[in-house]
Amino acid sequence: MALATAIGSVMALSGVAEGFTESFRGVYESHRVDVVVSRQGSADRLSSSLEESYVAEVAQVEGVSDAAGVLLETLSAEDQQVYGIPAMGMRTDSWLFTDYEMRAADPGLAENAETIGQVYLGENLAGRLDCEPGAILNLFDEPFLVAGVFQSGSVWENGSMIVPLKQLQELAGRDGQITYINVVLDESIEAAQVDSVVKRITAVDAKLLPLATDEFVRSDTRMQLAGAMAWMTSTIALLVGAIGTLNTMMTSVLERTGEIGILRAIGWPAKRIAGVILCESVMLALLASVLGGIGASLLLNVLANSEATGGLLQPTIATSVWVRGMAVGLGIGILGASLPIWRASQMRPTDALRHQG
Repeated sequence: MALATAIGSVMALSGVAEGFTESFRGVYESHRVDVVVSRQGSADRLSSSLEESYVAEVAQVEGVSDAAGVLLETLSAEDQQVYGIPAMGMRTDSWLFTDYEMRAADPGLAENAETIGQVYLGENLAGRLDCEPGAILNLFDEPFLVAGVFQSGSVWENGSMIVPLKQLQELAGRDGQITYINVVLDESIEAAQVDSVVKRITAVDAKLLPLATDEFVRSDTRMQLAGAMAWMTSTIALLVGAIGTLNTMMTSVLERTGEIGILRAIGWPAKRIAGVILCESVMLALLASVLGGIGASLLLNVLANSEATGGLLQPTIATSVWVRGMAVGLGIGILGASLPIWRASQMRPTDALRHQG
């Protein structure tokens, strides 16, 4: 049970970390973004600040098909007691905005509603706020029309909202600023040519830091911290599991001392007995890994569907996490059997039989 809990903890924590990373990567992959441009030298790229005018300059770079600026902020719907909502500011006439599958409100509502602006809600967020297209949502004690509910290929985006760029800039006091630029390259650009386009974007201004999407995600500070914290916490769980496995196998050997003595007396070699103990330990470890993995999957599914983390996590554990969990369980099973194997191999038949008597 201790090992199953340990393996489950490893797989759950790793699954959460990878879920965040996959949700983050999906923000860009769902829109076929090839390069993300942020500000050079920013400690946190998701809160960096670029001038909006760079979007037009980047769009003119050879090899670039489209470019769209995005301003990231965090808003709260206090009436519904939903806080920390990711808000993406973008131009509603950009290719990025039109890439969303949108259920728009009746155009007449926008003209008749007494609101100061419009917002668009991801389908998961709309469910949490219980808002449909045409509803009124209060932000900063001001009424905003829910002009549409959108669906994205990104779990994270489905839990966020879109605010027209100028409007979000005014709300956040960041006039003329964006966080990063999403860049789509020409279809003629092959993978080997991406670096040359990145260099041309860098040449526009030394303040710009263009990175291929995968590198941008992997090198993000938040993703690295999530992964590091998951493995640091898992190490403690694994230590507990390893001690539990060692204790179980040692107890098994001690309880079967007489049996081992009889086997040695009838001619079983020490290697054969060691093989039996090792097989038993490995089978227990693999069973614990499966049970722990199932428990981790159920826990992650509950977390992914909860209000607190809804729209932030993938509800499934990746195959790579399952493979790592099984490998760790197998390793602990082998290590946990090492001391009992040594003790059994050193046991003389006469001593074992005397112990039984």
